[in-house]
Amino acid sequence: MKRTVAVLLAAALMLLQTSAAAAQPQPTLHTSALNLDPQVRQGFNDFYNLDYDAALKTFRAVAQQHPNDPMAWDYILLVTIFQQLYVQDLLDTTYYARDNFLTNKREVDVPAAVRNEIDGLTNKVIQMTDAEIKAKPNDKDAYFERGYAKGLHASFITLADHSYAAAARQGYSARNDSEQTLKLDPQYADADMAVGIQQFAVASLPGWVRLLVGIMGVGGNKEKGLNLLRESAAHGVVTSVESRTALSLFLRHDGRYGEALNVQRGLAQEYPHDFLFRLEVANLLKDEGHGLEAIAEYKQVITDGLKPGYFYGPRLQLAWFGMADTMRGYNDIKGAAYAYTQASQEQNSSDWLRKRSLLAAGEMDDLLHDRAAAVAMYKRVLTPGDQSQADAARKNLQTPYAGK
Repeated sequence: MKRTVAVLLAAALMLLQTSAAAAQPQPTLHTSALNLDPQVRQGFNDFYNLDYDAALKTFRAVAQQHPNDPMAWDYILLVTIFQQLYVQDLLDTTYYARDNFLTNKREVDVPAAVRNEIDGLTNKVIQMTDAEIKAKPNDKDAYFERGYAKGLHASFITLADHSYAAAARQGYSARNDSEQTLKLDPQYADADMAVGIQQFAVASLPGWVRLLVGIMGVGGNKEKGLNLLRESAAHGVVTSVESRTALSLFLRHDGRYGEALNVQRGLAQEYPHDFLFRLEVANLLKDEGHGLEAIAEYKQVITDGLKPGYFYGPRLQLAWFGMADTMRGYNDIKGAAYAYTQASQEQNSSDWLRKRSLLAAGEMDDLLHDRAAAVAMYKRVLTPGDQSQADAARKNLQTPYAGK
């Protein structure tokens, strides 16, 4: 339970920026003017199709045209971070919704050039907004833009580095910036999201965790947090979709699966070619206990993913793995063995997920009394590279797996 609530805050930090565009916004003074630019909207459309390369190209052009606008550099930071998290198979909520998220041994190999760019962009935005706030203490956009960058960076170090304490403090700082934005403009709905996430997450933390990360005295209220997320979802310009994503996660955490599924289905219907939104519908069906429906949904995601151009860069290993886990829960051991094996064979899979799949496939082979096949799988888990599954593989090599 203690790790569960810790994971909740980490997941909340991650979801602070899992997406960054709303449905067509109406002109308003309660957001940065750049957010309403047609070129920016096109960049976000590419982002929602998970076409990160196209989104980066667009946002780099925007930054060239608006080099002194921190929001332009926030856009680049957003895509750079989530492109890296996507290729590392880190954007499936099945990963960070589990208790062992913060304690597993996975090391994420982020290229030095990418890491340096992320740190550099974060610092650039903070320096720019610090200067703007110093010159104009009531600049609501600058406070929001600074909090936006901090939230993004917190997401990155949470998932890539498991720097939980540092990320929690940075997320709290992002909340402070958002609260300042709302003091200056109570109708600045985008800022409701960071406050809502923190309200819900902090309310779920025991006191010792707050002490650990240095946020003692910080208040939290679950229902208030959910209501703020609903407000941002309804009226936000750049946080509407991620507010719905966070809302779905928190409802799921509290076992309100039907409500979570309604939110997630709305996102999948609005963006049917977003692989992650479609995958999450299947994940929620699994969590709700509708295993057969979940299996059917996973199969449909895989079928659509094999259609040329339907999804951009689908990570089908995530769907295969989710379906395998569901089949395993239904004691369809043969079906699970096949699906885990398929997950391990996807060419764009991270080494980490491939070896998770190989370990699970070996366990299914043991249950099917095919010891030779199981041993072959376990040995592949022990090859150079990710070693987070190595201990379990060695144990299963010594004694055939007999669990479920």
